[in-house]
Amino acid sequence: MPQLSLHTPVGDLTVSEDDGAIVAVDWGWGRDQTETPLLLRARKALHEYFDGTRLEFDLPLAPAGTPFRQRVWDALRRIPPAQTRSYADIARAVGGSPRAVGGANAANPIPILIPCHRVIAVNGIGGYSGGEGLKTKRFLLALELRASQAAEQRVAAPQDAPPSLNSTMGHP
Repeated sequence: MPQLSLHTPVGDLTVSEDDGAIVAVDWGWGRDQTETPLLLRARKALHEYFDGTRLEFDLPLAPAGTPFRQRVWDALRRIPPAQTRSYADIARAVGGSPRAVGGANAANPIPILIPCHRVIAVNGIGGYSGGEGLKTKRFLLALELRASQAAEQRVAAPQDAPPSLNSTMGHP
């Protein structure tokens, strides 16, 4: 299975591909390194994410899991960047219990790209099994919040906007 690793602020990550789709993101540096077009695209997208210039991913994903886990992971992909949902919210959306949603989150084979870090408990941040646990979860949530706020500021006040046609033609 082709793999490609990268250094990130949350530690080394290894992205794995199978049959034209990303099937895993693991913490740690992979033994074998293969630069396929998809893995290069994934590495670039993850670097942009950690640089705060990308909030969403458009990579083909194929996580292996039960039908219930697939429903949970699909629901996670619909959580907008810099937002959170509770385990109970996801359970209501897909059927099942908050505990079962937590189990699906813990079994997520493609963290970050399938944003399990955006799921929190109703009374706090909840858990996180990737990287350094809650420290990593807090980092990812803060990163997305900063990137989202920066993107909103760029949209609200474009710096390189050309003058309007009316202003260049002397019209009010």
